[in-house]
Amino acid sequence: MTELEDQVLIDRCLAGQTEAFGLLVQRYQHRLYGTLVHVVGSRELARDIAQDAFLLAFEKLASFRGTSAFYSWLFRIALNAASSAHRKSPRAKQSLDALRERTGEEPTDNRASAAPEHGLEVSDRQRLVRNALAELPEEFRTALVLKELEQLKYEEIAEILNIPVGTVRSRIHRGREELRAKLLPVLKSEQ
Repeated sequence: MTELEDQVLIDRCLAGQTEAFGLLVQRYQHRLYGTLVHVVGSRELARDIAQDAFLLAFEKLASFRGTSAFYSWLFRIALNAASSAHRKSPRAKQSLDALRERTGEEPTDNRASAAPEHGLEVSDRQRLVRNALAELPEEFRTALVLKELEQLKYEEIAEILNIPVGTVRSRIHRGREELRAKLLPVLKSEQ
């Protein structure tokens, strides 16, 4: 999965072999969706935004200059689609617990070797972290998700978010501080 391979698929698609774009979708759909779930806090909304992002990327593929990685360009489109969706349908901020209650989905530890009590503990901690992450301001949450979950470099995050590297570092630092402030009291009370 190299940038060169992506460029070959892009060139093939632009030359009329549109099935090549399907390969790009297969390559990045799970990664994009997974990241968007953490950014927007809803599986359903993340799925819709990912679909919109791929459609927009296909329509605008000729404008891809190749100065960044395809995924960086695609994720920027997805963030714009997420912002647009948020503006069109401003909903009350919901916690992930409320979303789970509505969708009936709960995070679980799928490892067969996990003891039930360990799975519950891991699930509870994951829920706490997800809830705290969902409560962060979007600018901090997005930067943290890209750094910690996507494991992108500061420069890549700056490119995706179209902000200076210093701002990325600041947002990640402040996001970590806010996340820590939200989690420490809860985790201390558990001990």
